[in-house]
Amino acid sequence: MDRVRYKIRECQDQVKIESFLHRSRIGYLGLVDGNRPYVVPLNYVWTDGKLYFHGAGDGRRNQVMSENPEVCFTVCEEYGTITDPVPAKTDTAYMSVMIFGKAEPITDLDEATHVLQEMMNKYVPGYHNRPLSKQHVDKYRSAVFGGPVQVCRVIPHQVTAKESPIEAEKMYKTNSNVERGI
Repeated sequence: MDRVRYKIRECQDQVKIESFLHRSRIGYLGLVDGNRPYVVPLNYVWTDGKLYFHGAGDGRRNQVMSENPEVCFTVCEEYGTITDPVPAKTDTAYMSVMIFGKAEPITDLDEATHVLQEMMNKYVPGYHNRPLSKQHVDKYRSAVFGGPVQVCRVIPHQVTAKESPIEAEKMYKTNSNVERGI
């Protein structure tokens, strides 16, 4: 397994990694389409040590995954620029997590319903006044693509995380004198 090369940035705090994956909203699914890369931004949920996403049941993403299910899912948040009097030491505050595993469609209706409910809880908490029913999930069709929604899971075989924490006193302020030309 590949490890994080820049050890000073490696994050091994599992609580922090879990919290980050629960809180972040967008991830990037990296696939190999023949000999070409293919990356798709997605909403996702992280639950029970697994990554889940959903989308139309057909299309390029699903075709590529069926030919090569090995994926890398990356979640990253940038928090700002860390300044330094030496330009080469200027840096970025961030956290990123990479999840490596095999993507597979979920066929179990109970698991799919649970995952879609978790997505609702994450992206529109409290918006709907009752939980999703299995019947609704079973019959749901995408208005945009005209096909059934497919829920997929990635069971990780490796998770790596990196961070460069915020240094409050050194963070670049966008309303600084430099920006105003003073």
